[in-house]
Amino acid sequence: MNLLIHHIKQLIRATDQPGNKLAGKEMRNLPVLKNAYVWIKDGIIHDWGSMNRCPELNIQKLDASGRVVMPAFCDSHTHLVYSGSREREYVDKIRGLSYEEIARRGGGINQSALRLRNVSEEQLFEESMERVNEIISQGTGAVEIKSGYGLDTSSELKMLRVIRRIKEASPLTIRSTFLGAHAVPIEFKGQQKTYVDKVINEMLPEVAGEGLADFVDVFCDRGFFTTEETGRILEAAAKYGLRPKIHANELDFSGGIQVGVQYHALSVDHLECTGEEEIASLLKSDTMPTLLPGAAFFLNMKWPPARKMIDAGLPVALASDYNPGSAPSGNMQFILSLAGIALKMLPEEAIHAATLNGAYAMGVEGELGNITRGKKANLLITARIPGYEFLSYAFGSDLVSSVIINGKLVSNKQI
Repeated sequence: MNLLIHHIKQLIRATDQPGNKLAGKEMRNLPVLKNAYVWIKDGIIHDWGSMNRCPELNIQKLDASGRVVMPAFCDSHTHLVYSGSREREYVDKIRGLSYEEIARRGGGINQSALRLRNVSEEQLFEESMERVNEIISQGTGAVEIKSGYGLDTSSELKMLRVIRRIKEASPLTIRSTFLGAHAVPIEFKGQQKTYVDKVINEMLPEVAGEGLADFVDVFCDRGFFTTEETGRILEAAAKYGLRPKIHANELDFSGGIQVGVQYHALSVDHLECTGEEEIASLLKSDTMPTLLPGAAFFLNMKWPPARKMIDAGLPVALASDYNPGSAPSGNMQFILSLAGIALKMLPEEAIHAATLNGAYAMGVEGELGNITRGKKANLLITARIPGYEFLSYAFGSDLVSSVIINGKLVSNKQI
């Protein structure tokens, strides 16, 4: 498909020097071109520039007067393949129960696992595709999806096969992560080492044998998996070429960040409990700190110290953590708002964190995250707004008018 988007009010993150991530003070420098065009050819960004040099082309045109055009969001941490919902736990939280108390009562991840084991692959696919279409309409063009609600071999494989089907059925760029070590299932209560052995000796070979995962993840935190157990799983996964992406330091100073850095994790995610030692470790690495403010918001937890991390010179990515228990929304527009309101991130920093740095955190920065000649044409077009700052300012408003993925207009609300 060939398409010319013209008279763009603000063209964001269009650059000839794309880089692979932005860190520290660099995150404040947002390329903005006013009164611009983008020419898409065969699904790729062919050209872009100021309207005063816009070519005359006999192709489909889209007028973006008064609108912002920017890269589609790269959401590098989700659990959107699941069955049912957990609003009863939401009410329990209102009544004062903690995340860990709910888990001890058989709720939380194990509740989702029970439902998922009893649902067919077809129903799971259909439920998940509804969420996929939802996030596309909200401006997401790339997403990482984890397993972890099966907690037995057949159910974990079922989840990963559904993710593979979504890759085939959806225009999204998708990366798949095996998260068998999401929690210890009820039937292994008091036998955590035995379950870790099962993940290593039974699940990993099956997952790798079918080529179902791009990454491996472990919930390395208080009450879940230890640093030693995490290390065992990551060493085993490395033999199959699976790079880590770690749940770390959501509930405590667990050592999860350090073990992620030790094993060259592509990202460490959550990070509510991050101090000087963790920051120093990350500064010596290529690991992307990924913040999930939707989960901290929903669980009423403390916020990850984004400002401290960026001021120390770290890069930061933002992701939705879309899941049924702690972040039942994949709306990256809202994540931009939380980044400003709660994490004290500037609009420019938040946009970088949700685009280029998010792409890096899922290993697709070479093809997405910027508007650069030769990269995939994954773009969002806003409603008529004063400027890009309005995206994080107007929390709760749906400001995405159109979404283009692989050069094709896949959502067009014409707000």
